[in-house]
Amino acid sequence: MTALSNSNARLRRSAFHAAGVAILFAVLIAASAARPDEPPSDSIGVIDGEAISVTGPMSFEVVNGQAKTVLRSGSDVRVKSGAARIDLIEGGQISICGPAHLSLLKSGGSLTIALDTGTVHAHIEGGLPLTVYTPLIQAQTVAIGDGPRDALVGFDSSGAMCIRANLGAIRVEQQLTGQSVLVPQTGDIFLFNGQLEHLRASAGHCACELQVAKATPPPPQPAVNQTEIADLPPSKDEPIYQIFMPPLIYDAKAKVQPEIDPLMIVLVRRVRVRPTLIFQGRVEGVALAAVTPPPAPTPAAPSNGVKPGASANDSFVNRVRNFVRKLWSTGS
Repeated sequence: MTALSNSNARLRRSAFHAAGVAILFAVLIAASAARPDEPPSDSIGVIDGEAISVTGPMSFEVVNGQAKTVLRSGSDVRVKSGAARIDLIEGGQISICGPAHLSLLKSGGSLTIALDTGTVHAHIEGGLPLTVYTPLIQAQTVAIGDGPRDALVGFDSSGAMCIRANLGAIRVEQQLTGQSVLVPQTGDIFLFNGQLEHLRASAGHCACELQVAKATPPPPQPAVNQTEIADLPPSKDEPIYQIFMPPLIYDAKAKVQPEIDPLMIVLVRRVRVRPTLIFQGRVEGVALAAVTPPPAPTPAAPSNGVKPGASANDSFVNRVRNFVRKLWSTGS
């Protein structure tokens, strides 16, 4: 009996170990199946813009060293000024021209935009269904065959609604009456007060161009100590400017993220003082030619009236003539 009970205990322990190994393998298989690089099913796309605010469900990812905001179903987007761009997960993009306010919902593989103000310009390459809701009008894009869809829906400054089908068609429906109309490709219509009876051709009242994706910036350079920067000689003579900004703060609980105080931004200007004139190289003098000194002047003859003696070959007549002249001068 003792041997039988011991064998049963060993069998139970073996069964527990086998069950534990099986559970561990199941967990590993499930973890490998749910890869972290696959976005969640409710992810819409990455938004990029200069003056935007996003509330509601969202996530963040790092692309080329930069933090990007990924919109999810239920995100609320405000474009204060300028334009913003949403790169869709399924392919294509949506440009938002502000000031604009909209919400995005994704369910069952369909994307819905609830547009309050502003203009959206959507370009979709795949088969993602897209519908734009306004308080009175529902606009749904319709593909022609398997071709892309390009549609513009928005409001102008007066509040009138613009609908333009650049590629494919757009089915426009009045939500209160159920009346609908199909805008063909290249069609451009204008609605007043959301009434299809007042539909008329538009002359491009609403404008919202697709935003071109910015070039990928080069990878960031390794950080350099400020003391090392100060020791490095400037490569150019122009002054070097540096901007020091406070760190960005993100508060998940706040509806509107705090903005940077401009008074905390510091601008530093570094210059290198140089003298007015800079000489480089060697200065050599010009070789002077030797000047021959002039000959010394001959001493002047004495002015006592005595003429130099006559040469030895003077004739006798000359000597007599001279003697007579001397006598004549003495007598006088």
